[in-house]
Amino acid sequence: MTNLNIAVVGGGVVGYTVARLLQQELRNVNLTLIADLFGEDTTSCVAAGIFRPGPSFAGPNKQITKQWIDDSWYFFEDIVKSSEAAQAGVMRLSAYIFSKQNYHTTRNHLIEDIVPVYRPVEKDELKICGEGWKYGSYYETLKIECDKYLPWTEGIIKQNGAKIIQRKVDSLASLTEYDLVLNCTGMGAKYLCNDTDLVAIRGQVIKVRAPWLKYSVYGDYDTYVIPGFNGLATLGGVRQYDSYNMNVCKHDAAAIFERCCELVPSLKDAEIIGHRVGLRPHRVPVRLEPELVGGVKVVHCYGHGGYGVMCAPGTAITAVQIATEVLRTNFKSKM
Repeated sequence: MTNLNIAVVGGGVVGYTVARLLQQELRNVNLTLIADLFGEDTTSCVAAGIFRPGPSFAGPNKQITKQWIDDSWYFFEDIVKSSEAAQAGVMRLSAYIFSKQNYHTTRNHLIEDIVPVYRPVEKDELKICGEGWKYGSYYETLKIECDKYLPWTEGIIKQNGAKIIQRKVDSLASLTEYDLVLNCTGMGAKYLCNDTDLVAIRGQVIKVRAPWLKYSVYGDYDTYVIPGFNGLATLGGVRQYDSYNMNVCKHDAAAIFERCCELVPSLKDAEIIGHRVGLRPHRVPVRLEPELVGGVKVVHCYGHGGYGVMCAPGTAITAVQIATEVLRTNFKSKM
């Protein structure tokens, strides 16, 4: 397949990863990535990016969901083993998850078979974050920081000939100059596709400077402390269903900081760098399918919720497989 014009719409982690894998699979195509928002303006760069799937992430069935998670893990594992890991923003990270209420919340069957270590904590480890914790698990995972991963990936796709265009796409049917369009617009798909199944789950986090933190810690009530590169850490969080408020809420910020300091008391001395808000594009299942939109061949890849950073590669692999099939067949209607 040569001389094909393909557009990827969406400037977040899903769009960039799809673009990179498309170039690997279809080497002789003219690829254009189109988005109205890039970099720090994307939800991807608000996320802490820890590899830790939750039950709200779902494909069409359990087998496909697990395949996406496994494929994503091995994709990022290849990066973290390379000399470009730091530049790409991928690092290994030790993590604890504690609970005062429920043992089952400290387990994660979706990754226990692929991460190097996933075990119950020792009795002494329950005291790492103060008193009162009854249950806990320790595991070793990965973290992907999109403020590094996105520009690193952009450099790769540009080197391979991709064009980057900043503009808002109001209609997929208007992209008639392309042989195929991949829709990776996240929350934008709610209006672009009139998708009522796509719902925002509002998140808010605090970015702090805490170079002494060496591992991630999760607690009850969606409380988490996740260190990253350069001594910076992300404190969270909130999961507010069907909320579209992009303003920082001082009450959420105060509650997050209080909960995180209770979890990790040393955070009281941390310098607050800023507060960030993002809207997670939640959909069950993630939409990954072809559709003919006003005569334009489209492959949708959106609705990852709070797991877009983590599962972008796995879903991108499937999106590229669907795209290849669409291009090889006389695709005239929704499959």
